Amino acid sequence: MAVWDDVVGQERVTQELAAAARDADALVSADQALGTALPGEPAAGAGQPGGASRMTHAWLFTGPPGSGRSTAARAFAAALQCAHPSPDPRPSSAPYGRSTDMDRALGGAPGCGFCDGCHTTLVGTHADVEIVRTDLLSIGVKETRDLVRRASLSPAGGRWQVIVLEDADRLTEGAGNVLLKAVEEPAPRTVWLLCAPSIEDVLPTIRSRCRHLSLRTPPVDAVADVLMRRDGIAPEAAAAAARATQGHIGRARRLATDERARARRAAVLKLPLRVDDIGGCLKAAQELIDAAGEDAKQVAEEVDTKETEELRAALGAAAGTGGRLPRGTAGVMKELQDRQKRRATRTQRDSLDLALVDLTGFYRDVLALQLGASVPLANDEVRDSLDRIARASTPARTLRRIEAVLACREALDRNVAPLLAVEAMTAALRAG
Repeated sequence: MAVWDDVVGQERVTQELAAAARDADALVSADQALGTALPGEPAAGAGQPGGASRMTHAWLFTGPPGSGRSTAARAFAAALQCAHPSPDPRPSSAPYGRSTDMDRALGGAPGCGFCDGCHTTLVGTHADVEIVRTDLLSIGVKETRDLVRRASLSPAGGRWQVIVLEDADRLTEGAGNVLLKAVEEPAPRTVWLLCAPSIEDVLPTIRSRCRHLSLRTPPVDAVADVLMRRDGIAPEAAAAAARATQGHIGRARRLATDERARARRAAVLKLPLRVDDIGGCLKAAQELIDAAGEDAKQVAEEVDTKETEELRAALGAAAGTGGRLPRGTAGVMKELQDRQKRRATRTQRDSLDLALVDLTGFYRDVLALQLGASVPLANDEVRDSLDRIARASTPARTLRRIEAVLACREALDRNVAPLLAVEAMTAALRAG
């Protein structure tokens, strides 16, 4: 299986990345032979007329949530580290230690998916690939400086030093300025792969120094196919999950495999029928907030206790949660608690935002019914509710309700108190 197989519905992007990976392989070969080729410089045999290379030192992957930005970045990182390019996607019958030069002579393309470089990159254990994601609200200066120091190192054993920053949109302004210097003056054999929802989410000074790849929302059929092929989900369940999430791969997988996710989505889809009076609006808003808080609590139960105990053991605290900490370690524990609190806030907001996305999809289906549009409904399992709301309102009122949901999401992004933002939304849904 080639590394590109999990990049769903992005044929143009995978073609460009595969071509860049071939040129990167040629650049490394030229560097090893002559000691002169650097990332982004022309190299003989790079695969384009005149030797111009399609490889560069910084890439920016953008696309809507669920489009597979980080999956594409990881696949590209694996192709850059591919040790044994294969001329076809099947494992070679030759010995594992076969000559890489022979593979290239046979027309092998980087990204075979079977060699040690590909495998360790995809599972996140390659020594020269740093994959950075955050469960906090932002990425600060300290963390970014650590990344820049890592990026200045030469590859320990791979062909490139690769930094995959999955949440580049969460860099603070100060962190972005720290990153800018590293992107402006990259170290030899270092590649930055930045992921963000849109190009506007990244500082102009950074995005102007990156090669931009825009991903689209994958087709519903392609998402259903990958759920069946990779996760072993039944065809009916895969199709329903892909349709309900409108091509969001991660959400579709969770919806198909997690009973709690299906139950919470069903509760959200009942909300439009419960906002007939102010009391119903306030109660529905409180229930949405409580459900998001429950998600954060579950994450805390699974992760926080383990993290705390591991840190206490590392600091030499006495066994048990009541054991005393050594003198001078209280600050470290306070830092962990602060980080856990920020993670809980992020988890709550992500859960709430997911509910708002489902709510937007509900009113999108209502609008499609009102306008007689011949598009598949994302929420066909609640067709009775969709018909009831469609008959009782007009397309103009439905559009205002969609705008109210979007305004609530924007308010949450601006750190408005979640309960106030959701109460304002439910009142606007009632008014239409």
